[in-house]
Amino acid sequence: MPDGVAPGQAGDLDPQVWASGVRRGPDGALTAAGVDVRDLAREHGTPAYVLDEADFRARARTYREAFTAAFAPLGVGVDVYYAGKAFLSVAVARWAHEEGLRVDTSTGGELAVALRAGVPGADIGLHGNNKADAEIERALAAGVGRLIVDSRGEVDRIADAAARTGRRAPVMVRVTTGVHAGGHEYISTAHEDQKFGLSVAGGPAMEALRAVLERPELELLGIHSHIGSQILDAAGFEEAARTLLRLRADLHAATGYLAPEVDLGGGYGVAYLPGESAIDPGDVAGRLATTVGAVCAELSTPVPRISIEPGRAIVGPTTFTLYTVGTVKPVTVDGDDGPFTRTYVAVDGGMSDNLRPALYGAHYTATVASRVASPETVRARVVGKHCESGDIVVHDVALSADVAPGDLLAVPVTGAYGRSMASNYNHVPRPPVLAVRDGAVRVLVRRETEDDLLALDLG
Repeated sequence: MPDGVAPGQAGDLDPQVWASGVRRGPDGALTAAGVDVRDLAREHGTPAYVLDEADFRARARTYREAFTAAFAPLGVGVDVYYAGKAFLSVAVARWAHEEGLRVDTSTGGELAVALRAGVPGADIGLHGNNKADAEIERALAAGVGRLIVDSRGEVDRIADAAARTGRRAPVMVRVTTGVHAGGHEYISTAHEDQKFGLSVAGGPAMEALRAVLERPELELLGIHSHIGSQILDAAGFEEAARTLLRLRADLHAATGYLAPEVDLGGGYGVAYLPGESAIDPGDVAGRLATTVGAVCAELSTPVPRISIEPGRAIVGPTTFTLYTVGTVKPVTVDGDDGPFTRTYVAVDGGMSDNLRPALYGAHYTATVASRVASPETVRARVVGKHCESGDIVVHDVALSADVAPGDLLAVPVTGAYGRSMASNYNHVPRPPVLAVRDGAVRVLVRRETEDDLLALDLG
């Protein structure tokens, strides 16, 4: 197999990249939580996102239990917020809350979904670098547990909104620590030259924290940081924690106020390709608890309550996208080691249901999902149906050599930022989200139709 080509031949179901309920039967077809993908395709069509509910719940519990256990010896609790930006629906928000998680939202629309799910306002947070006044007021009316201040001007806007509504607003201040981590420049969010938060260096973060304390309409819950996404090493989280705890101690020394909470953000990475490993929640929780305890002892400050915000790590591996193969086209390519044949496998979706390869150069794997396929492989590229040469779903994968039109193809780890970033490019309706559990299927988000698209066009 050429270097850099992900294995995707029949039978290759690495548990790091497939939900726990996915199996391959003796006839080669995949089942998800006991549901045959061929039945899914016949009843619901393709493309479709297939989400394993039990796997989602298990991952949510794992993060809650790992961080609770790690910080218990320090005598503090941990709040785990499910980062809804990864994927949010009414059912998913409800599942997260039922498993003991709170819900983090970043827009008024996400807030509306969490509220529709019955999540109490006190268990919801609202992020956003450019919150509208209407979003702030709606959050206050819903009694959200915290609003994350993202700029100096927002301090006064939230305080003024709180004064208008007669409520005291609980806030955290998002700071940029200078620690940046993640797989792509666009998802590294703690360096200085970007739109989120207030820099610790030079004083903007301290200025905002003091401004919050000067407004009686605001209650300062604590300090927040998010250093990036798809992080696979706990070292960046540890360094960010040190910076946050020192800033908290400096604020206490300057004002006498000791912020009760520190949010260490999210960005916990997952495996996308066979052979990769996700960050281990038990390991990162343990390392962070050790770091937080040591730094607080060094600073002679009590250990704060901790919060974290995993999203991708909970929902990403729970889901695969099911496609139907259309065109199969071998193309001769000039490679570094001479000409080779790349087989282009076109499916009935593409960048409208998975933007990440085009946006970030993200890499995925794929497998023939509907039958026993040849053990012989070809070097393939899975592409979509859109009018863009960059409409790539899987850049390089070793697919069964007999892949053919009509085959079902499954691409795993599409639960995070698949449906949530989906578009109607080329007027393609967005796929449904199908939850599978105990041999049953439930439609969480229905497939869009052409009537849906035309209903918005008032021409």
